[in-house]
Amino acid sequence: MTQNPTKIDKIITGEDYINSLRGRNLRVYLFGEMVKEPVDHPMIRPSINALAKTYDLAVAAPELASVISPFTGERVSRFLHICTDAKDLVLQNKMQRKLGQLTGTCFQRCVGMDAFNSLYSVTFEMDEKYKTSYHQRMKDFLKKMHTCNYVVGGAMTDVKGDRSLAPHQQEDQDMFLRVTRRTEEGVYVTGAKAHQTGCINSHWMVVMPTMRLGENDKDFAIVGAVPVDAKGITYIYGRQSCDTRSMEGGTIDVGNAQYGGQEAMVIFEDVFIPTENIFMDGEYDFAAMLVERFTAYHRRSYVCKSGVGDVLIGAAASIAEMNGVPKASHIKDKLVQMTHLNETIYATGIASSYQGYATDSGAYICDSMLSNVCKHHVTKMPYEVGRLAQDLAGGLVATLPSEQDLNHPEIGKLLKKYLKGKADIPTEDRMRMLRLIENMTLGRNAVGYLTESMHGAGSPQAQRIQIGRAMQLEYKKRLAKIIAGVETEEDKDLVINELSGYFERVFAI
Repeated sequence: MTQNPTKIDKIITGEDYINSLRGRNLRVYLFGEMVKEPVDHPMIRPSINALAKTYDLAVAAPELASVISPFTGERVSRFLHICTDAKDLVLQNKMQRKLGQLTGTCFQRCVGMDAFNSLYSVTFEMDEKYKTSYHQRMKDFLKKMHTCNYVVGGAMTDVKGDRSLAPHQQEDQDMFLRVTRRTEEGVYVTGAKAHQTGCINSHWMVVMPTMRLGENDKDFAIVGAVPVDAKGITYIYGRQSCDTRSMEGGTIDVGNAQYGGQEAMVIFEDVFIPTENIFMDGEYDFAAMLVERFTAYHRRSYVCKSGVGDVLIGAAASIAEMNGVPKASHIKDKLVQMTHLNETIYATGIASSYQGYATDSGAYICDSMLSNVCKHHVTKMPYEVGRLAQDLAGGLVATLPSEQDLNHPEIGKLLKKYLKGKADIPTEDRMRMLRLIENMTLGRNAVGYLTESMHGAGSPQAQRIQIGRAMQLEYKKRLAKIIAGVETEEDKDLVINELSGYFERVFAI
């Protein structure tokens, strides 16, 4: 990683983290112009603040958001930890929900955490088959990350080009990140990764293949770590609905003035990855395993949306109170419905973690079926929670006059008079709550709560495919036949044996 004058030995607090991002000379484009210092850009800074909260939570609640590093013996972020039992997986989820509650948005660290955990077991199994040294390289890299307590992002989603063609069949093979040349010291890669969460706010990125690969796709079967300021990397910042409100000044119209999410396109042009930071190179037959294990971790990581949902439910309840109708039966019923949907997301995600089990490497992985069920809920339920929040907010959530109008010396007093709800609640407070609901359901943070809930970690069909693969229809058909008296005692014994094996795996009994 390029040295800069504000670099510190180890990041502890959110302030340390923010200072560690300065002076890196990243190539970041926004609105067609190069950003001189991302830390100070008003559109980018809220996303930095959200990630900084992961460090502050680790200080305030160390048992929840940090761990003792097995490499350094010191506390590091839980986002850098390899899970070694089901409790570790569960604590990840509890931390994710808390951070959602504290920021009301995406805090951008789950991808890297889930990439580490999936790679830990996959590299171990690659080494067993091919006698490679990827697993030791992974542990050495983790030690470096723990030493400084860095943020590591994961970069999986290629731009893909023609979706009907394999990577090697693309007319322009840069549609998938690939190795373009090799030296004795390492490899050079070219391509692009789309809508990468928190990439500019990370210190390192781990690039990974995005799909199952074939024998002709060996050049695309590359996994490696690069510093975000590596030569040849360009970032093009993604637009978000209502994003320029953060550049207008004021704190009302933006809705959530302090925190936001971040996505960018990352373009790699002849970027070097040294051998010691390469964790897969041509082992195409392990690409599918990596993707499936990563998505198992990452889809249950969407319990973070339940924390964001807690904020939106609170905003909906608050606006009902400000409107003077908190006791109306239909208001209570809608808040109950929102809570039911929100807790369903959390329940399936944390159940996936509770049913985690050990891989051959010793790292624990969560239950894939429940992970996919969690993410499939997330593709639908936040939209209904958002709809109900807008229902409770009323039409003003989309037609509210601006903060400048509120502060105008002549018309401001008219707005304070006519936009009032309950007499004892200031009009400005009511406007702030309406803007927060707008922010989370229509504006900037709707990106993380709604659209990313749909497409992040795979679109809905991806989860349906995995659920279909894991639904054990033949086993369930046998259960039904036994109950109906269709099958034999031999079939009954087979079912008992299968069930026993399931409980041994899930509960280690």
